[in-house]
Amino acid sequence: CLQLGLERFHGVCILGFNSAEWFIADIGAIFAGGFAVGIYTTNSPEACHYVADNCSANVVVVENHKQLQKILEVQHKLPHLKAIVQYGEELKEKRPNLYSWSEFMDLGKDVPDTQLRDIVKSQKPNQCCTLIYTSGTTGQPKGVMLSHDNLTWTALAAGRFLRLVDALEKQELVISYLPLSHIAAQMIDIWLAITFGVQVFFAQPDALKGTLADTMREVRPTAFLGVPRVWEKIEEKMKSIGAKSSTLRRKVASWAKGVGLQTNLKRMNGYSDVPVNFRLARHLVYKKVRRAIGLDRCTRCYTGAAPIARETLEFFLSLDIPLFELYGMSESSGPHTVSLPHAFKLTSCGKEILGCRTLIDKPDGEGNGEICFSGRHVFMGYLNMEEKTKEAIDEDGWLHSGDLGRHDKDGFLHITGRIKELIITAGGENIPPVPIEDAVKDAVPIISNAMLVGDKAKFLSMLLTLKCNVDVETGEPGDDLSPEAIEYCRQLGSKATKVSEIVSSKDKAVYAAIQKGISAVNDGAVSNAQKVQKWVLLEKDFSLFGGELGPTMKLRRPVVAQKYKDQIAQFYADVETPT
Repeated sequence: CLQLGLERFHGVCILGFNSAEWFIADIGAIFAGGFAVGIYTTNSPEACHYVADNCSANVVVVENHKQLQKILEVQHKLPHLKAIVQYGEELKEKRPNLYSWSEFMDLGKDVPDTQLRDIVKSQKPNQCCTLIYTSGTTGQPKGVMLSHDNLTWTALAAGRFLRLVDALEKQELVISYLPLSHIAAQMIDIWLAITFGVQVFFAQPDALKGTLADTMREVRPTAFLGVPRVWEKIEEKMKSIGAKSSTLRRKVASWAKGVGLQTNLKRMNGYSDVPVNFRLARHLVYKKVRRAIGLDRCTRCYTGAAPIARETLEFFLSLDIPLFELYGMSESSGPHTVSLPHAFKLTSCGKEILGCRTLIDKPDGEGNGEICFSGRHVFMGYLNMEEKTKEAIDEDGWLHSGDLGRHDKDGFLHITGRIKELIITAGGENIPPVPIEDAVKDAVPIISNAMLVGDKAKFLSMLLTLKCNVDVETGEPGDDLSPEAIEYCRQLGSKATKVSEIVSSKDKAVYAAIQKGISAVNDGAVSNAQKVQKWVLLEKDFSLFGGELGPTMKLRRPVVAQKYKDQIAQFYADVETPT
């Protein structure tokens, strides 16, 4: 990078799937005094331009020809760009200032070690070395500035708190597959791995389209972080295999799951004895399940980056696979609270890492308020956005997360919603949507995504999508129902196999089942204002491809609201509130 003219505090953008070259480019950029900046591989050329321009990138490292085209398209608008390096495949064309990985590696030979040593020496712990661009669900992404100290302190503090073992004692193994432009993967795959000598295996680029399962069986990791969508996919796959097995096997599995859930819930509440039937179930079922999904060596399965449904947590808990929830944000260098094998609670995000503190700001009667963080993991600020930084970090140094939550009597943190996500009805009721959406998905297993609407309206309505098969190549949701969904329709007495069949004919059996599920959820509602009065089935499921989901599979509510504004308007076309 130095030979290419990387200047101090200028960006080195990396655009590609996880690989050794990604790590080398990232750490190299930091040593050379620049900023390491990941760009999501799903970004459009314009979105790539925004990041590269914002961080005054001198160098862009791309994986392949496809990603290279995005940069070439916007190159004329990047005045600081001096070179492009391509690592994943051979160059298809010669261009000035375009280098292959091997050419790039050779360039460094001419730079004397003393030059590099001087730059490393001049760096200070409180200076910025990495930019994480938050995939803002609203407005342009913000460049989160993380210092050397943010990264090194957090990696050590989090690793010790999670009881990661140093490689000299025992070799930990992880799979790198989540986008490295996201803080979670970067903290685990790069910084924790360096700190504790973790062995990192790289998944295939199409990991999230299905090959991750094979990689997991091959690697058998000792720790594994899955975003909720990954755990849901494993759950769906296991359920569809289960549905096809013999009656006896189904009975044994069902018995084992009952035992697993009871024992683990007791264990969670402090009981330590292991009953005989649990030992038997472990031998007959749990061990086999773990081996089948490649988690037989995995002592720590984590979930984070988005809310996970209680149903999924209980499904894995019943198979003796507790999922430990983590919580944090890019602005806190990743983690803030973590769950541990000896200290975890269903639906809680655990407890603060040693050295991190939480403040619940302006709590209401039930103790719910905005979650604020302080500690050495809190970021420096947003690059060239002083106003936004002041909104995030108050005068006392507390980082405001924008999340609503509370501590329970045992000190566990529970997230109850997002301040920005809160639906404020015409009657002035503040309603967090996620618990209601989860309850509907729970009550109606054929539902894939649910989004509650009703801001400034007289009542709540809901957009629903059905579980369907997804195109492995593009990630586009198809029209064919998933095997699990078809099985569900059969049980209702419907012959439907496609989403369009159900929607166009308003399939009586399916529509009645959905209404029944929603009515059951309404029966448990806190108040009338929290009841779902109307709903509509959409023709297509939400996806990264369609833009409704962000890179970590978080629901992008403003995008969905815009895309389906006609359907939402239809809910409120009749002024009368339905009874």
